[in-house]
Amino acid sequence: MPLEEADEAIRAGRVTVGGRVVRQPLAPVAPDAVVRVEGQRVSVSPVTRVLAFHKPAGCVTSTVDAEERQPTVFELLVPSLPSELARYSWHAVGRLDRNTTGLLLFTNDERFVAHATAPETKLPRRYVARVQGQATEEKVEPLRHGIRLDDGPARPARAKLRAPDVVELTITEGRHHQVKRMLGAVGLPVLALHREAIGRVVLDVPEGGWRVLGDSEVSEGLGYTPRQGART
Repeated sequence: MPLEEADEAIRAGRVTVGGRVVRQPLAPVAPDAVVRVEGQRVSVSPVTRVLAFHKPAGCVTSTVDAEERQPTVFELLVPSLPSELARYSWHAVGRLDRNTTGLLLFTNDERFVAHATAPETKLPRRYVARVQGQATEEKVEPLRHGIRLDDGPARPARAKLRAPDVVELTITEGRHHQVKRMLGAVGLPVLALHREAIGRVVLDVPEGGWRVLGDSEVSEGLGYTPRQGART
């Protein structure tokens, strides 16, 4: 059922949730609630939404800052969303460190979170790191073959020199502080880190900005088939 028809049915009192009539389109619905339209049960599957957000430095990727000193990404993103998007419960897809900037995805679809963060998906993530010291082909070569970290071997990465102190690194897993640890392991401590792409989705909004990804970007760029909404 299209969103406009669903809103009309709700406001007309033709929808019940758990046996009770609801007239507010934004009313929350529990995952196990029985939803009926004019007496007929429907399976509610919200359409998949994925947002590309440009995370600035100094904010944490969590719902609450334990130290209560810096804003969270949710405090920056959610107030800027229009009502049709603010109705969803948003999940950050993975994390970026407090001072790491760049592309951070958000979604209302927990299955997409599992897809995008699973090591088996091998979704590439491209970072640009400013490092301490002189980056050379000799130093980054081990990264291209895979190196051992303290929590096990890291997969081979694509490493490219952009400047004497700037390294582009593309990895296909998202372990804790992985880019920093990989570069540190070859003698190139990271001074600043920016993520500019996930899959084939490239960051293209200003710092603090966001946009909704199209279905083709989600399916072709991120390898996930988006849900198309409620179905009877």
